[in-house]
This record gives sequence, C-alpha cells and structure tokens, in this order.
Amino acid sequence: MRDIKLITFDLDDTFWDIGPPIIKAEKETRHWLSEKVPGINWGDFNDFIDLRNQLVRQNSSLEWDISELRKEFYKHKLKELLDDSAKVNNLVKQAYKIFIQKRHDLKLYDGLVDCIKSLSKRFMLGILTNGNADINNFPIGKNFSFSISSLDVKSNKPDIGHFDRALELSGFSASESLHIGDHQINDMLGAHNAGFSYIWFNNNNAIWNQKINKPKEFSDWNIFEELITK
Repeated sequence: MRDIKLITFDLDDTFWDIGPPIIKAEKETRHWLSEKVPGINWGDFNDFIDLRNQLVRQNSSLEWDISELRKEFYKHKLKELLDDSAKVNNLVKQAYKIFIQKRHDLKLYDGLVDCIKSLSKRFMLGILTNGNADINNFPIGKNFSFSISSLDVKSNKPDIGHFDRALELSGFSASESLHIGDHQINDMLGAHNAGFSYIWFNNNNAIWNQKINKPKEFSDWNIFEELITK
C-alpha cells in the first residue's frame, strides 16, 4: 500500500460502539418529550421501524437525510396529541437538539486517537459516513481534511457518491485511496465498487460473507498503522 495517499474512514461502529449511545439518546429524548406531552404512544421497536419505513415511502429523501427522518418521527408522534403546529415544531426542534447532543456522548475505541494523529502526518484523512455524527465535535476532528455525510451526497453507502466526492475533494485517484470501515456492504463493497483499496474493521469476530475477496482485517486500532505498512 505504498501508493496510498488518502485514507477515508467510516464513523459509527468503526471509531466507537454506537449501539448503547443511540439507545440511551433515544430513551432520554423520548423521556423529555413524554414529560412535555404526556400520553405519547411510542409503541415497540417494530412500530418504530414500521413508521420510519412509512415516512421514507412518503418522502424518499428521508432515506439519506436521517436527521430529518428522526424529526419527522417525533413530529408524527406529537401530532397524534397536539393540533398546534407551531408548538409541535418547537418541541421537535428542542427534542432533536437533545438527541444529537446525547448521540455524541461517545467513547472512542482504544488506540484510535494516537493512530489518527500519527496517520495525519503521512496521509490525507477523510470521513465517509451514512450517519449524522460530526467528527468535529471531537478533538481528533482537526486531523481530517473533510467529512462527507449522506446528506452531502444525497445517497447512502454502498452507493459510490461518498467515495467519488472524496476523490473530488482530495484530488487523488481511487488507486491512491484506502477506505476503513466495519460494514461489509456499506464500507467494503462500497469501496470495492468505487475502486478504493479497503481494510475491514472487525472487532466482533464477524464472518466474512461477501462475494468479493475478503480484505485484510483488524480489531485493534493500536496495530492498524503497522498493518498498512506491511
């Protein structure tokens, strides 16, 4: 990988474990809303997924604008009890602010900070995420030249929009680019289709089940830099 000049990274479940923080953020946001508007029927997880899918069918842009999707979810629940649109919109605005703040209450994986600092001295670094986390909310954000979300390119990985935009911003070619991520389809297949090299972050002993050749993998950020110099 001596020709690599650009390294791009996924965020959720690559830089941190997103499961517990997202659950906590959603729980606390719903609690806040329920205190403001008692009687909200949140339903169970299947109800949550069904409503999200319904909202996306009604507005396809919500598939890649997940922040707006979450706002629309809250708005739908509030409208079942409130007729005042201005009040609903104000509550949604406040609720989303709570959610996004809690969503960033994250613990970075061990070794990540030192690894990124070191890599930034040798490579251009960028972020490619389908989520709404902002790397600039963390001190290591200063080590990245750009961050591209689904909202920026109006598509989700594995579509190649994120990867093409990274090449535009960096000025490098796909053959000079390496992508790191945890998701076999969104990250690995997406990078493959875009012509990037790719390495799989696999810290849960997942089994590779894609038709493309299994890439190099790692589970510890303390050894990543050594891996790419081999």
